[in-house]
Amino acid sequence: MSRVVLGLDIGGANLKAATAAGRAETVPFALWKHPDRLGAVLAELVAKFPEATELAVTMTGELCDCYETKRQGVNAILDAVESVRSGRTTRIWGTDGNFHSLEVSRAEVMLVAASNWHALATFAGRFAPTGNAKLIDIGSTTADLIPLKDGQPNSRGKTDPERLVTHELVYTGVRRTPICAVVRNRRPRPFGLIAAELFATTLDAYLVLGLIAEDPNDTDTADGRDATIPLAKARLARMVGGDIETIPEATILALATEVETTQLDLLATAEAADGRESKTYLLSGAGEFLARSLFQRYRYGDVELISLAEKLGPVVSTCAPAYALAVLGTERRP
Repeated sequence: MSRVVLGLDIGGANLKAATAAGRAETVPFALWKHPDRLGAVLAELVAKFPEATELAVTMTGELCDCYETKRQGVNAILDAVESVRSGRTTRIWGTDGNFHSLEVSRAEVMLVAASNWHALATFAGRFAPTGNAKLIDIGSTTADLIPLKDGQPNSRGKTDPERLVTHELVYTGVRRTPICAVVRNRRPRPFGLIAAELFATTLDAYLVLGLIAEDPNDTDTADGRDATIPLAKARLARMVGGDIETIPEATILALATEVETTQLDLLATAEAADGRESKTYLLSGAGEFLARSLFQRYRYGDVELISLAEKLGPVVSTCAPAYALAVLGTERRP
């Protein structure tokens, strides 16, 4: 039987799986709400890939507040992985650039915690094999800005706290970030002041701006209603204390535009904080459109932009860390 490695990226809001052949699947799953269901949902996801003979795993879900510590979170995720492995060889990616056994991963939890960015950077570096480059991966919740040198990750931080300090991890994304965590009441704006409440998220801003497509089947929104433009406008109207009957559409559009501008400012600040010049930038994730806007608005030098969505296809690109694991796991035999 031929080897088929299934990459699994176990996050706090989504479970992602992919094979090196390019089959990929994303399952929305609020781990922090249902930690007891992780094993069952993961089993359903793995069952969609009956050809898989091995598992390669990374995670970020250990940070969920359903766990008292990262150690507890890592071990809970590894428990779920063990429950679905069904005898398959299973390896966990570490931020040292190597795969590790379940036993080593349990003993060295900080080595495997929040390691998906490193797996993605290790894989993506093959598209920029020489010199200084940077991977900008923008997802639903966070953005990673990972320096590369000669095709290998060259980050100053390894853990989440370290990477936040170095600006290599920015807690801002294109779907789940609350509007009140992006726009602050610091100066007069056309839309006035906003409420410090989870009435709307960045998904609503990008729906209104036409940068994310509507999906009536997606109810992973602030109010649990559909991800459509009319309902996104209603959610944004609540942010300024009103509704769609009392808040002009121009005000809603101004708020959405401010969200995009502020996120771009955050990313530009993080990109500049590195201080190392890069001539090649790799762009990936559900928010790749925002990374492109970053260069259109702030950078006008002679830089090369490489889109993983174009290289891998949009479906695989949104599962890029899982796909990276599948490729790395296939290349590196146990």
